[in-house]
Amino acid sequence: MVNKAEVLKEYFGYDSFRTGQEQVVDALLAGRDALAVMPTGAGKSLCFQVPALLLPGITLVVSPLISLMQDQVRELVESGVPAAYLNSALTDSQYAHALRNAAAGKYKIIYAAPERLLTDRFQAFVQQVQISLVAVDEAHCVSQWGQDFRPGYLQIIEFVAGLAERPAVAAFTATATEVVKKDIVRLLQLKDPCEVVTGFDRENLFYEVRRPHNKKNELLAVLSRFRDESGIVYCSTRKNVEDVCDFLNEQGYPAARYHAGLSQVERQKNQEDFLYDRVAVMVATNAFGMGIDKSNVRFVIHFNMPKDLESYYQEAGRAGRDGAPAQCILLYSGQDVRTNQFLIEHGNEDDTLDEAAREEVHKKDRERLRQMTFYSTTQHCLRHFILKYFGEKSPMFCNACGNCTAAAEEVDMTVDAQKILCCVRRTGERFGAGIITDILLGAESERIQSLGLNHQSTYGSLSNLKADAVRTRIQWLLENGCLQRTDGDYPVLQLGSEASDVLFRGQKVMLRTVKEEKKPERRRAQPGTEIVNPELFERLRTLRKKIAAKQSVPAFVIFTDATLRAMSTFMPVTEQDMIGKVNGVGEKKLRRYGKAFLDCIRAYRKEK
Repeated sequence: MVNKAEVLKEYFGYDSFRTGQEQVVDALLAGRDALAVMPTGAGKSLCFQVPALLLPGITLVVSPLISLMQDQVRELVESGVPAAYLNSALTDSQYAHALRNAAAGKYKIIYAAPERLLTDRFQAFVQQVQISLVAVDEAHCVSQWGQDFRPGYLQIIEFVAGLAERPAVAAFTATATEVVKKDIVRLLQLKDPCEVVTGFDRENLFYEVRRPHNKKNELLAVLSRFRDESGIVYCSTRKNVEDVCDFLNEQGYPAARYHAGLSQVERQKNQEDFLYDRVAVMVATNAFGMGIDKSNVRFVIHFNMPKDLESYYQEAGRAGRDGAPAQCILLYSGQDVRTNQFLIEHGNEDDTLDEAAREEVHKKDRERLRQMTFYSTTQHCLRHFILKYFGEKSPMFCNACGNCTAAAEEVDMTVDAQKILCCVRRTGERFGAGIITDILLGAESERIQSLGLNHQSTYGSLSNLKADAVRTRIQWLLENGCLQRTDGDYPVLQLGSEASDVLFRGQKVMLRTVKEEKKPERRRAQPGTEIVNPELFERLRTLRKKIAAKQSVPAFVIFTDATLRAMSTFMPVTEQDMIGKVNGVGEKKLRRYGKAFLDCIRAYRKEK
């Protein structure tokens, strides 16, 4: 009888499970529910794909986006796994044909959107077959406190309850705070689930925040380091997507666009151009990317700050899925905060919520935006900030983010902090950061004078600083609880819980500031990510591209960059060497592609 290790090797080409995978697989094979929180690229899909091939009947995967289903089904079929998807991308006759094949037992894994589960047609189908496992991908979509709430996910539990026999239910997500995790367990009614949280640290990603005067010029400076590499540029609005995409094409960077205002035909075409490497850069709103399984994305640039860290972590995490080094760069400006505040207050309303619940959602959204702003303005370790937000302990210094690798110095800003806090206190805690900054700088504006604020004792007390420096200090005080900002259209500054320690108890305030010149950028070296024999690696990439074009599939479906990197390192010359030394080469792919890649490697070795 085939076991899990044999399935892992034969179909997926791996000798061993990654951290957390085997624990989830064992639980599902034993019929137990599971909740897995694993970062993008950690191999969540294998956690249900391996059991699917060992359990009787069908594994149903509930997935939120068509693109996610298509990518995963395409890769499964390429690996020899009988799989299909059922969604609106199929014509009526294609859908009927897929259902007949499924009912006849031709598929082990079926992907479906949550909105399809309770339709009469789908219900008639599931009554004819055995569903052994229900896997809920992007499970945070079930929670109203998650960043991607999708009402259709609330139908999942009704669907499960209607099955003749309840199967094991597994929930998977890359982004879930403690509140969202509890919501997933409650709303999906998971029974004594095996909970696996492998951590949120993506060690191969280099995080950086830049505050450029001209974002387009900065974007070009970043892209100049990534010629011919795949990457995503995220924008907050459709208008920005159009503007940035046109700009990049004018500057000679082949780019496609993606947002909800485009036709389905154009979105599909642009997505395929990106997946098949016909264009290197995708410029998109957050409508693009959930579940996009493109492994060779080398950079993700946020042209605008997202509304929360959950979204940022998920979107940035689309870089480096193959484990190789990748860059995640955020281009920040204060206007991004104002744009997101507007979207929170005036965005689409959920008609299913009453007024009190809607206000609670807005309150949560505003708090998440506040944390995202702190991340964008902090001078401390960006990786530590992210991990702390998701409840994970980590070192205060990672040496693998823009802040840690920048030349910086600690400045004692205790006196400046006291002046800021005194100003807020003595003006009655009734003004926003802009007015407080003007008072401290000694601005001679009409507003300051008409309110009599030029007579405050703190007026002009920080006139030795520039406005940006004052704002940086205010932001630090907000981030560290010395100040707090009220909600609403006109937020004001108030003293926070830590203010009295600075004002009255001698608490020192040290601000880490970046010097004018930065040290050369460094990355934490990752084992197995260096490209050994780069010339061979490029030959293998060229071969892969030709095969992919001939078969009309994305290049990464043939082999990932990580697999090609392993080939260029170990340079196998026999099939036994190839399957024994190179992760990602299963039996079927070896039979289909092994000879071509081995011939390429042998030719290189003979030359050298």
